Amino acid sequence: MSPPRKIPAFFYRSASGDEPVREWLKALDKTDRQAVGEDIAYVQYKWPIGKPRVDHLRGSVWEVRSKMGNRIARVLFAVEGAEMILLHAFVKKTQQTNPSDIELAVKRLKEWKNGQSKQI
Repeated sequence: MSPPRKIPAFFYRSASGDEPVREWLKALDKTDRQAVGEDIAYVQYKWPIGKPRVDHLRGSVWEVRSKMGNRIARVLFAVEGAEMILLHAFVKKTQQTNPSDIELAVKRLKEWKNGQSKQI
């Protein structure tokens, strides 16, 4: 039996070279970083999946839902071809995802499609 297929994940990289999701992850404490990383890896191995771990937001943009103690984190991503692009991440403070967070992910996806990416 062959091992499960894993889709590769890439960090969105801005024209200036910033990788906002990578930087956000590095700012988390080790326990929170590990929880988010495990959830991203789970999606890489199980894609396509749905709730409760993943939810569709708009168009090609999806979110990975992670619990970090008493807080909830979201990593917005898209799957293009056989690649997962990590576009935006934040700690959720309201019931609904802020439309500006979704718009930012959509904008970054368009930029990524123009050739900007970084493998993790």
